Amino acid sequence: MRRPLMTLALVCALSPLAGQAALLPTRAQIDEWLGHLGGDDRFDPDKGIDWGILPGPFFNPELGLGIGAAVAGLYRPDPSDTTSQNSSITLSGYLSSTGAFGLGVRSYSFFDNDRWRIFVTGGISDTPTYYWGQGFRAGADDDGRQKYTAQSLRLQPEVLYRVASQTYLGVGWSLSAMHAADVKQTDRLAQIHYGRSVFSSGPSLSLQYDSRDFVPNPRRGMLASLRYTHYTPETGSDTRFDNLTTRFSTYHALDETRVLAWEIDGEFTQGAVPWNMLPSLGGDQRMRGYYQGRYRDRNLISSQLEYRQKLSWRHGVVAWAGAGTMGPNVRELGSSRWLPTVGVGYRFAFKPGINIRLDYGIGRGSSGFYFQVGEAF
Repeated sequence: MRRPLMTLALVCALSPLAGQAALLPTRAQIDEWLGHLGGDDRFDPDKGIDWGILPGPFFNPELGLGIGAAVAGLYRPDPSDTTSQNSSITLSGYLSSTGAFGLGVRSYSFFDNDRWRIFVTGGISDTPTYYWGQGFRAGADDDGRQKYTAQSLRLQPEVLYRVASQTYLGVGWSLSAMHAADVKQTDRLAQIHYGRSVFSSGPSLSLQYDSRDFVPNPRRGMLASLRYTHYTPETGSDTRFDNLTTRFSTYHALDETRVLAWEIDGEFTQGAVPWNMLPSLGGDQRMRGYYQGRYRDRNLISSQLEYRQKLSWRHGVVAWAGAGTMGPNVRELGSSRWLPTVGVGYRFAFKPGINIRLDYGIGRGSSGFYFQVGEAF
């Protein structure tokens, strides 16, 4: 008698769980729902732009908890062009618990059998944030940080022309408008050099060697790039200064499901660099785990190594480790303090080659979650 009673009790105890499991959607149902949003695993170049939209929550150190939406599109300007990789455009918007809101765009377009490329990044935002100052000592002093609202506009278009095999020469423009609102008169930002409102504008030249198979999410190839931007009053900038950005990244497909990616970046400035245009460590791409803008200086370098593993269905995971340093001049970079970053992440394949990523980065004395579209690098 005891065994039937125990069996009956076990069935009763597990029946709610079984009912809940039955209520969970199957993978086929999720695929069907995502298909209605444009999130299928196929791309037809004859459709024009193949759009998909995905709303969802996010959290990161700068914005707090919020809700956002991303609209991702794949297309080929010429469906008969089988040399160029797929072009992509991502539009994103967000509203967060800190009162922040913003809109962003990122576009990679390829034309004429990959002879011409047009890349555009930009965005507008109104974000409560903090200003620590310049240098490691200022960034480590939480008591000295000052709260303000960053009202910003940024736009960076670039046109590239292939001059040799996988080698491109580019011209572009960099525009940045920043206003620090909600600043107390006693704060350093109220008396900061170059003012609370800064407008920076200037032309750029770039040289790239790029053999990546798909720019938003490479599995194979490498990128070596130099970009020089000259900001000057003659082009509308408040001050005169120069910025040189360098990047080298390489991607190795270990097999069909595993990729090892590595990059090293450098950003170097000279001249009358405004406070908001100083290179900084931290954010959702490089040095994840640090508050963006906390560590600023005139020059910096950073590097990261990331292991990417595709799992079953749409799932994937990553793990990374990296480090970065900065300094007022290039000579001090090698002997300066280094900040570490490590982390893990989850990937969900939304469209072919376009992932939704949830990363958790850990830095020295700080950490943060990042919910974004596309890989970090």
